Amino acid sequence: MKTLQVEVPERLDEQMDEVLKAGWFSDREEIVRLALMEFLRRQRFELIEQFQREDIRWAVGQKQARP
Repeated sequence: MKTLQVEVPERLDEQMDEVLKAGWFSDREEIVRLALMEFLRRQRFELIEQFQREDIRWAVGQKQARP
């Protein structure tokens, strides 16, 4: 496993404290891992959606270009 060192704004640190105290996570590392996984999952979805939209625009353009 790779180790990363990050700096976070004070407010974000306070929010992490809140969810830790509420028992949602066992430690900050778990919060960061899950946040990164969710970010990457969403980015992948948005990228796939962008490619699909471009393909649709291309196909519509091809259809309209036919005589």
